[in-house]
Amino acid sequence: MDQIKLSSVKIIVTGRVQGVGYRYFIARIAGDLELTGYAKNLFNGDVEIIAEGRFEFLEGLIEKAKSGPRGAHVKTCKTEWLDFKKKYDKFEIL
Repeated sequence: MDQIKLSSVKIIVTGRVQGVGYRYFIARIAGDLELTGYAKNLFNGDVEIIAEGRFEFLEGLIEKAKSGPRGAHVKTCKTEWLDFKKKYDKFEIL
């Protein structure tokens, strides 16, 4: 029987990612992948994503975060893997 690996990731996305529906795009993908956490705008124009769930689903979210919705222009997508803590019940837009 395969063991399900749970993990958490912090993603900082730079580029034209505010005012283009980026957080809503990420929230929809996270919901489809059954991930929890949040996406929020940062004061410097970046978007911060914290997500928890199945490792392979988090990898899928990271791939989608690199492109974003139409109208977005992602420059960089910095990821930091974190320990799974089950801190969130759902995925929210902050």
